[in-house]
Amino acid sequence: MKRLFSLVAVGALLVGCGSSQTANDVVKTPKTSADYSDSITQDELKEMLYKYASDEFEGRETGEKGQKMAVEYLKQQYIAMGIDTPLSGDDYFQEVPLEKQKAAQATISVNGMAYNAFEDHIVLRLSENLDLSIDEIKYAGYGIDADNYSDYTDLDVKGKVVLVKAGEPKDANGNYVTSGTAEDTKWTNGRQSLSSKRDAAKEHGAKALILMDETLFGRYAPYFKAQAESGATGRLSLKSNEPDMAMLMINEKLGKALYKDIMTDDKAKDLKTELKLSAINETESIMSENVVAYIKGSEKPDEVVVISAHLDHEGIKNGEVYNGADDDGSGTIAILEIAEAFKMAQKDGHGPKRSVLFLHVTGEEKGLLGSRYYTDMDPIFPLEDTVADFNIDMIGRIDPKRTEGERNYIYLIGSDKLSTELHNISEEVNEKYAKVELDYTYNDENDPNRFYYRSDHYNFAKNNIPVIFYFNGTHDDYHRPSDTPDKIEYDLLENRTRLVFHTAWEVANRPERIVVDKAE
Repeated sequence: MKRLFSLVAVGALLVGCGSSQTANDVVKTPKTSADYSDSITQDELKEMLYKYASDEFEGRETGEKGQKMAVEYLKQQYIAMGIDTPLSGDDYFQEVPLEKQKAAQATISVNGMAYNAFEDHIVLRLSENLDLSIDEIKYAGYGIDADNYSDYTDLDVKGKVVLVKAGEPKDANGNYVTSGTAEDTKWTNGRQSLSSKRDAAKEHGAKALILMDETLFGRYAPYFKAQAESGATGRLSLKSNEPDMAMLMINEKLGKALYKDIMTDDKAKDLKTELKLSAINETESIMSENVVAYIKGSEKPDEVVVISAHLDHEGIKNGEVYNGADDDGSGTIAILEIAEAFKMAQKDGHGPKRSVLFLHVTGEEKGLLGSRYYTDMDPIFPLEDTVADFNIDMIGRIDPKRTEGERNYIYLIGSDKLSTELHNISEEVNEKYAKVELDYTYNDENDPNRFYYRSDHYNFAKNNIPVIFYFNGTHDDYHRPSDTPDKIEYDLLENRTRLVFHTAWEVANRPERIVVDKAE
């Protein structure tokens, strides 16, 4: 009691002696995220999403008119909120140069025998013209390069044409050798296997990769043939000044022509095979944009917390608009509400200690292009100064698999992959403020859906930047024209958005930068 009295007396004396502090200053307490999260409301989210996911925006196809309207809408929202750009003047657009490739046709002969385009082979990737006549290729078995198994050990493929086949070897128990389980891995799981085997060959310096995959060839060849016959442009990719590795897919017939024992022999080796391969690259250059806005940190401005979502969707197909209300209109407008809450705090003198970057990326539906451009080619803030990425991709619906369970949930992916501390912060903040059921179903390393690798956070994670991916799961309207704003659960969208805000606030304002203790 005496201690309390003496402090009060000293406080009164200071005020009486004309101290520059006011009584309010003496008792003032720090603001928390709870003081600003109420500004995130379902009414505002609904109003913005009905605009952003309307037919007016034509499905926000990357590089097309609707996407240009979308980025302008986002820019005007940030200007209206008084939130700055990290670029110069009123430039909120990070330009992302892309190439749209026409379906290329290759001419292939093996030991003097010709093989037909779209019947035996298709070109998946080509950045420069090819004209090869060689008598040796490199066989790399399954084309796997993992920590515990690699087909590239003692095989020099730099500048060479590499032949690989689909799949992954199994052990005596029927489990895949890289994972020790029977669940599909990134080396066996559809499109993920294509990118994994491509990346492995590219990292070892291959000039071209030929992948034999009878199953995928049967699915891809008719599509590529239709594209070629119509003259339509196809796959989008980031424009690069450096030649990229070419990639072709072939059927079993051509695979056996290149190596007669390809089905039974897994061992990497040099193959004496006469191969003539030519293909002409035809591309169209287009420009797309990431939208960037930020609030500068008050104490640690050089450290940056990123909040990301993709702004694009599927465009118009067969006359129907793919509105993409959940994917990813929900994440896009969630960022706008989060940004508004941070801005309100800044106006009150309680801006974040670290800088916060609001990053709307383009081309996610085309292969995470906008986020890859940001991380791999032109990071506005150095990656070594980037503290974490909170990525929001589909948070407005309910997974049909959970209709019998708690509505108020969210799937969290990646929170514990690189930083134990980030995972613990996420759990503690949720328990204190949002009380959302955190479901880690898709965080499993052996998840066959491989969601960890399928949204924009992954381009940060691969650079050892801690991430959390917020996701409500897929549903019957996923990638369909029926993904419309009237089907969004706006009360859930509000609470999930507040959860991201609370968590980002904590990471942006804590005294020390979160620790990365699981970096690869």
